Amino acid sequence: MGSRHVSWFIDIVVIFILISGCSTDNSRVSETEVVLKWADMTNHITRYTPSNSPTFASRAYAYIALTMYESVVHGFPDHNSMAGQLNGLDSLPKPDLKQDYNWVLSMNAAQSRIIKSIYQQTSDENKLKIDSLEQVIFEHFSDTLSQDLVDRSINYGERVANAIFEWSKTDGGHRGYLKNFDKNMVHPNFPGSWKPPLYAQSFSHYPLHPHWGENRTFVKANREIPEPYMIPYDTVPGSPYYNQFMEVYTKEQTLTRKEKEAAIWWGDDPDVTFTPPGHSYYIATLVVGEKNPDLIMASEAFAKTAMAVADAFIKCWEWKYHFFSERANTYIPKFIDAEWESFWPDPPFPAFPSGHAIQAASAATVLENTFGEQFVFTDRAHEGRERDEVRDTDFVVRTFDTFWAFAQETADSRFYGGIHTPQDNEVGLEMGKTIANNVIALEWKKQKTAK
Repeated sequence: MGSRHVSWFIDIVVIFILISGCSTDNSRVSETEVVLKWADMTNHITRYTPSNSPTFASRAYAYIALTMYESVVHGFPDHNSMAGQLNGLDSLPKPDLKQDYNWVLSMNAAQSRIIKSIYQQTSDENKLKIDSLEQVIFEHFSDTLSQDLVDRSINYGERVANAIFEWSKTDGGHRGYLKNFDKNMVHPNFPGSWKPPLYAQSFSHYPLHPHWGENRTFVKANREIPEPYMIPYDTVPGSPYYNQFMEVYTKEQTLTRKEKEAAIWWGDDPDVTFTPPGHSYYIATLVVGEKNPDLIMASEAFAKTAMAVADAFIKCWEWKYHFFSERANTYIPKFIDAEWESFWPDPPFPAFPSGHAIQAASAATVLENTFGEQFVFTDRAHEGRERDEVRDTDFVVRTFDTFWAFAQETADSRFYGGIHTPQDNEVGLEMGKTIANNVIALEWKKQKTAK
């Protein structure tokens, strides 16, 4: 993993040094560092908790990031809570605004509580790391405060986390890692339907989370998005459907070194990485670290990004199991080249639309809206990973000039890998934008009244 995700026993010491080196007046620089440390911790727990999946991880990030935002939002009068705006979230605990709160301590307690609640299956070692981070931040920010203020702030953060966790239990995805594969599912069987691949990332012949698309979306408008158009099945050479797979076949014959590097970089296999949603969350840490926004803007950026990505996965899975479409490893050997095999192994679920494309587009759209289109950053998420000897390709860090450039390469990487057709990616990118814009359209800030 990258430099933000190594040697966590040492990193607790690094956290202490970073925080201690910040301004002693609890300035916004220190607050932003705290936000980033909790974002890093979330990525670490996602990476090192077994039986994870892109679907479950997307849900986890959303509840964790929303808790971050809700634990501080009442300290900023120009911002609105999401209570009453999100699907089924009618209310949340409110602070006593006649009293003072330390919002960093509130967020600190809330993040610790919600991460351990959502990832209750994680190891005792990981829980100790969460507790250690919470304690280091607590000691720095509480040493000059009254005990009443400290207790009140921590209590409020924990109440918010508990309320959001209770709400999360009713969305359809609670403890989804216990039911990754439905062995009772009867596979639809029709021309062009998905078949369990021989060359795959998973040993399971059952598709991942077939009911995930039924889960409650965070934003009501996202549930109402209609299904996209998919090119009709056809085996006639030269037909639009046939040509989609011919493009995949042709590209595999001419892959460049850089295209192979992109294909493995964005693979984000949940067995060895923080998953594709974690990669988007990681990119959010890069821009927050560089732009250094205040506490509420940093928290808002993570909440928007994570909820957009979570809704993207819900809608993507709804459509994947509606169309139940095949992948190139089924179509090409049957109709184009019997000996063909993709550069990257198939994931264990139907193809259309691309999950990588839809979630990356959602994240990029939010980050563009929050920080502007132009932002130069270097993605080091997989820096230092051992060379992929099977594919004779190194993990090479990526540099981008815009957020959309990372979304486009994420989508393209699946085409290079031979597991998505152009239409899978194009529709994924388009739908990702739509989903993100519905998150952005929520009333995050109070409307200014005309004078």
